[in-house]
Amino acid sequence: MFQDNIDKQLEINKGKNLFYNGIINSLRFAPDTIDAIEQIGKIDVVSENLLIDNLTNRVLQEFCEINQYYTFDGRSKKALRDIYVELFSNIKNHKISIDSIEKKHYENLIRWLQKTNPFADKIYKSKDEIVEPVACSEYSPEIQMSILQIDIKQIEEPVLDIGCGKKAKLVMYLRKNEIEAYGFDRFVIENAFLTNSDWFEYEYNKKKWGTIISNLGFSNHFVHHHLRDDGSFIDYAKQYINILNSLKIGGSFHYAPDLPFVEQYLDENKFQLNKQNVGNYDFKSIRVKRLK
Repeated sequence: MFQDNIDKQLEINKGKNLFYNGIINSLRFAPDTIDAIEQIGKIDVVSENLLIDNLTNRVLQEFCEINQYYTFDGRSKKALRDIYVELFSNIKNHKISIDSIEKKHYENLIRWLQKTNPFADKIYKSKDEIVEPVACSEYSPEIQMSILQIDIKQIEEPVLDIGCGKKAKLVMYLRKNEIEAYGFDRFVIENAFLTNSDWFEYEYNKKKWGTIISNLGFSNHFVHHHLRDDGSFIDYAKQYINILNSLKIGGSFHYAPDLPFVEQYLDENKFQLNKQNVGNYDFKSIRVKRLK
């Protein structure tokens, strides 16, 4: 029951622009949502916490569907979870009206998004009340291999797919072809070879990977932050070097789009850079091979 109500509530507010003038008057709880949360007191604490965890993760996914460049570290995820803990508590305690609870909750969400991703305020303040979701599909394994010009017969193991997508299509494809492949993504379901993480939290280790792959993922976000006035350019540059240092000798990092603003500084004695055109696109696919 609770999960169904969460799905319905998210659908009601789906795509609404939190920075639209007067949006507070447009954001509302569905009656079923109020009824469901009022029943929370009847379930055990463990179940309630699992429900809040799931809701927090779903909301993060909803934000990222609107803008794939939103980033949420551990601290910001905890802050969002705290917002939902407060919401549940306020509804159960009946100390303030539902209208006041609604207003307070959505004001908390707006402040949270302003703090965690300040650029959003600038982008969306002049936009319409509804923001269309970003078309950000998971490409087929064959398309990814083609864009990055990787020959499956010559791929070095083990393989790591950075930002592998919720369905981890490329990882699954490689493993079906008996290639030792792993992946991580901030919304993937974890198992023995998939990790729920982002590229700043993941532990790459040193000289571990034969092949690292990121198609329109890490480098795409790196470019975005490079062009932003308030972007985390330095953080991305540091992580780029960490990724290269996690390659085994002879291992390669395959990615697209290219990063000419940072690739020009690579040590030619340590790394070999190979650029290839990608059809008629204005970006190139890159292979950086570690020499020593």
